[in-house]
Amino acid sequence: MFETDRHRVVGDVTLPQAGYQRRFSDLLNRTEFEFIPLTNVEVSFHGEHTTITRPFLALNKRHVRVCYEVEE
Repeated sequence: MFETDRHRVVGDVTLPQAGYQRRFSDLLNRTEFEFIPLTNVEVSFHGEHTTITRPFLALNKRHVRVCYEVEE
């Protein structure tokens, strides 16, 4: 789950199975990429009950205020 100033974004992040940079924190810290690719995305707006679903979303890392793993 990613939270920005205006949105809560829940989606699937694909990481390498093994080897170099397979942790979620590695994805966030990579400076060569500005965007986080997400699939199966639900975007909700803070203060509203509206949710939008999308098959894919590229989230700009500069807008992320907090992020954490959601257990299903």
